[in-house]
Amino acid sequence: MSTFSDFDPPVFNNLTSAIRALAMDAVQKANSGHPGAPMGMAEIAEVLWNHHMRHNPGNPKWANRDRFVLSNGHGSMLIYALLHLTGYDLSIDDLKQFRQLHSKTPGHPELGYTPGVETTTGPLGQGITNAVGMAMAEKLLANEFNKPGHEIVDHRTWVFLGDGCLMEGISHEACALAGTWGLGKLTAFWDDNGISIDGHVEGWFTDNTPMRFEAYGWHVVPNVNGHDPEALHAAIEAAKAVTDKPTLICCKTVIGAGSPTKQGTHDVHGAPLGDIEIALTRPHIGWNFGPFEIPKEVYEVWDAKKKGAEWEGSWNQKFEHYAKAFPAEAAEFKRRMAGDLPAQWAEHARKAIEASNAKAETVATRKASQIAINALAPALPEFLGGSADLTGSNLTNWTGCTHVSGKSCGNYISYGVREFGMSHIMNGMALHGGLLPFGGTFLMFSEYARNALRMSALMKQRVIYVFTHDSIGLGEDGPTHQPVEQIATLRLIPNMDLWRPCDTVETMVAWTQAVERSNGPTSLALSRQNLPFVARDAATIQNIKKGGYVLSAAKGAAKAIIIATGSEVELALKAQAELAQKNIQVSVVSMPSTNVFDRQDQAYKDSVLPKGLPRIVVEAGVTDGWWKYVGGEGKVIGLDRFGESAPAGQLFKEFGFTVANVVSAVESFI
Repeated sequence: MSTFSDFDPPVFNNLTSAIRALAMDAVQKANSGHPGAPMGMAEIAEVLWNHHMRHNPGNPKWANRDRFVLSNGHGSMLIYALLHLTGYDLSIDDLKQFRQLHSKTPGHPELGYTPGVETTTGPLGQGITNAVGMAMAEKLLANEFNKPGHEIVDHRTWVFLGDGCLMEGISHEACALAGTWGLGKLTAFWDDNGISIDGHVEGWFTDNTPMRFEAYGWHVVPNVNGHDPEALHAAIEAAKAVTDKPTLICCKTVIGAGSPTKQGTHDVHGAPLGDIEIALTRPHIGWNFGPFEIPKEVYEVWDAKKKGAEWEGSWNQKFEHYAKAFPAEAAEFKRRMAGDLPAQWAEHARKAIEASNAKAETVATRKASQIAINALAPALPEFLGGSADLTGSNLTNWTGCTHVSGKSCGNYISYGVREFGMSHIMNGMALHGGLLPFGGTFLMFSEYARNALRMSALMKQRVIYVFTHDSIGLGEDGPTHQPVEQIATLRLIPNMDLWRPCDTVETMVAWTQAVERSNGPTSLALSRQNLPFVARDAATIQNIKKGGYVLSAAKGAAKAIIIATGSEVELALKAQAELAQKNIQVSVVSMPSTNVFDRQDQAYKDSVLPKGLPRIVVEAGVTDGWWKYVGGEGKVIGLDRFGESAPAGQLFKEFGFTVANVVSAVESFI
């Protein structure tokens, strides 16, 4: 437990007291929230934001701004207070609406709600991982675009984090990789207050954190008095001086500092101080003003609009010189940071799809994915691929890609066995801008990354997840590696598009749609085993983009519809042929993306799935999500249990994924 007896207590002043007062007043008004971290980190925040961080409140999207991430996002009133005081478009009335419906100050920082918030945080450990991605993006873009005498990409990433972030396993994944990359412009401030929700952490968190980070390859500044501005300033200067390592500044603080009776206890962590304690706190911190009252002279010192405009103006002049010397690079940088696709993208994508159809290859869709990456990468310099130690299985690399570890230019990252870390690092890269990240692992291991996938979707980031080995079709590795429920649950994540293509053409279309999608992530579920090419005309190929389409129409009046995805489309087509020999005409609908299909207008959906016909769904996974397409009459042939270890062919037969079973199911409704 840290106490004021361990070091000199803060010398309260109106700059830091403004943070403390806004935090306790907003939490009290909302009757919920976390005042402890903002009050305990007030001095750290003041020193960083007023003396070291380069940002422009007048333009929160300035390309070369420093990025600030509050990883301990429950302390959201800290960042809201800072944004308000420094001049962002966040009024005192917005602070009064803390944690209220449709306010700009939600309970945890959320991207898109508050100007100046760089990422959604709250799930602990994920903010620091986003920050690692941002710092990696800065380094990669600097390597690519900077020229001698023209450093247009030159900014820092600052992170506040707490004990909880460091307890989460994802912090190990991300921070170890940050050390390997030598991210010298990444600085994290550890709020070492010794308190979590359950109380003093000695019973569950006794790590030697400085040694842990030194082992990662970080520069560590230990035992900094987090309430001493001079000590904090010196620590930040020390961090800036080390250019080949990220820095952890270990700040000893007292949670809720300034609260006379609750500071240093878990009582101040996640609950309002109460009117009585607030009345005691105001004179204790020398704050002689009412709730939400900030004097003009305090605003004047905090105001960063003028210097922010000067910083950006200076950079704009630098960029103008860069553009004169390197016009093509300058135009490319502006396009990439704006998130626009290349001018010739649509034509390139069209030709890639046509070429895929002409080649008519029978390959696994993981291989089809690699073929797609090879075709699209030349038109997408922003492509940044990678894999969580499964490149040879995911096939996420491509001809001409270059591995990068932060020390040179490149466009392919080996993340190591870090599925969760990889996914949230990619979120950080997407948030930074200028890169289009994709990363691969087995579909089963999407479970390790689940919260990062959810955060991709929550923040609507353009991140592409390449998930291979998508069913019991991977065979002998058995049920620990055979995904059953993963496809269904990924489809359920709002804003996530999942594609499960059946051949090379559907895979190419899925990739183009993922690249073109600007308002959310995409997951690609891909087979290990070879899947046959399916011939289609041009109109049918166009309909793939709609997520579901009639792949093979009945030769006469259809008596039923078979819906399938991925590897089971071949099964559906074979069943259609056998039924035709019995004079039973059925149509086969391929539905590679139910998410996209569901967004189509009703007329199109009715044309694909006409009312009044029995529908049989075939997919090697759990059945629950498919019943909405079956309607009143039909059947879902799926797998509502775990798999087994055996060759793929035996498993499909064992679990009823056979032509005979599909034919029998259709016949039972006719």
